[in-house]
Amino acid sequence: MGRVKDKVAIVTGAASATGIGRQISAVLAAEGASVIMTDVDAEAGAKAATDVGRDAIFVEHDVRVEASWQRLMETATGRFGRLDILVNNAGITGAEARETIETISLDAWRAVQAVNVEGVALGCKWAINTMKARNSGSIINISSMAALVATATLPAYGASKAAVRQITQTVAQHCGRQGYRIRCNSIHPGIIDTELVAGAFSDEQLTNLRRSIPSGEFGVPDDVAQAVLFLASDESRYVTGTRLIVDGGATMQ
Repeated sequence: MGRVKDKVAIVTGAASATGIGRQISAVLAAEGASVIMTDVDAEAGAKAATDVGRDAIFVEHDVRVEASWQRLMETATGRFGRLDILVNNAGITGAEARETIETISLDAWRAVQAVNVEGVALGCKWAINTMKARNSGSIINISSMAALVATATLPAYGASKAAVRQITQTVAQHCGRQGYRIRCNSIHPGIIDTELVAGAFSDEQLTNLRRSIPSGEFGVPDDVAQAVLFLASDESRYVTGTRLIVDGGATMQ
């Protein structure tokens, strides 16, 4: 207990009852952090923060809007005096089952990039701006195994998550060169049993995906949350620019 005691964390995309963001928030709170949970869904987000309890609060926040990030940082420093951890978790697939590069619309493509790529880039920008005052911090970007393998039925999503990986390395390198003690790492979940995954694949696709995983099962949100906890804690003080794959071995195929 207490692996992130007295630290202040922001977790984006934290409203879903079965989502990764909510479980990340719960784990960080249980380990002693004050957690700011954000989402565009204010009603669900407020309930999620109440359920997490401890020092968790909810702030309505749109990761696509730079002014929203600025206000969020002002809330963090005004309420808690600091920011130690940012988890860029908010993301969308923006897809229907069996979508391909031939059928995707430009609007759908841009919608995914706005949340998954621009949202992460803005989060990194404003977190660095806030964290460098204390010259300390950990930024954790939730990418995907889709960044590492072909995604024929999720072209926009796969491209966006590959971009998240690149942004992560760029941020880690930038902070190192500037002398900031701010680490940045990416986590690459495989198939995690959430509403997001259920809505992105058909039943047939899900069955085939499960069969292809060496562990023989889908992951659960806590598998990702525990990886976040390690990267958020001082246990990983010498880890930056890396990718942590949490996929039951799926990318070995």
